[in-house]
Amino acid sequence: MRPAGDWAADLDLLVGAARLAGAKALEFFRKGPEVWWKNGGRSPVSAADFAANDILKTQLLGARPNYGWLSEETDDDAARLCCETVFVIDPIDGTRAFIGGKDIWCVSAAVVHEGRPVAGVLFAPALDELFTASAGGPVLKNGAAIAVTGPDDTRAMRVAAPEDMVRDIDRRQIGDMSRIAHVPSLAYRLAMVADGRIDATLVKRNAHDWDLAAADLILAQAGGALVSLDGEPLVYNRPAVSHETLCAAGLSRLSGLVEAARDLSDH
Repeated sequence: MRPAGDWAADLDLLVGAARLAGAKALEFFRKGPEVWWKNGGRSPVSAADFAANDILKTQLLGARPNYGWLSEETDDDAARLCCETVFVIDPIDGTRAFIGGKDIWCVSAAVVHEGRPVAGVLFAPALDELFTASAGGPVLKNGAAIAVTGPDDTRAMRVAAPEDMVRDIDRRQIGDMSRIAHVPSLAYRLAMVADGRIDATLVKRNAHDWDLAAADLILAQAGGALVSLDGEPLVYNRPAVSHETLCAAGLSRLSGLVEAARDLSDH
């Protein structure tokens, strides 16, 4: 792997591109942007998604033309599989929230090298929040260091997860739980674990690389991890870009959460 300083340069590139894309998305926010439906009518995409994607692609590939490209809003190109380093992008994570005028959405941008994220940015323009991390470097929220929570027996563990997953989890492994209200952006939800606002989250199957890569690194650098129900880290830039059921928490809580979630593989 290249020295950390090299990934820091990539991080600076991601930050600049994400800020530009976020500013463009804000021009559409709460202004009734045109919306289309994809994936058989299950997933919305707006004019803002496409506009932000265009900026990210121009800025990032213009600076690193030898990197591969994987974005939710770009037709997949198998050529990325021949690249050891790839941009993994979601121009607006939380499109439903964006269309509904809610603040919790973000630009998610990562550099993935040999299957793992090495630079990651989440920029939430409506909240004026910027999360950044690079391999070997600090993890910051608006320039201040962040970290996951540690064990605390004085309160219930705060978990963000769908109701059916919370219902079916084995609580004997983790004790009392308090379910956090729905967070419409998956990437932002993982960032909330990284900065300690919540303790853990469960992720339903079929989340995609672009939902996860930047937040995965941010969480890891903050003292946590995003793993499969086997406790294994995720591998990105594979032919299939969706994942099975996942768990995320600080390392001190993670093994208990994974054990408690073993029976959630069908969620």
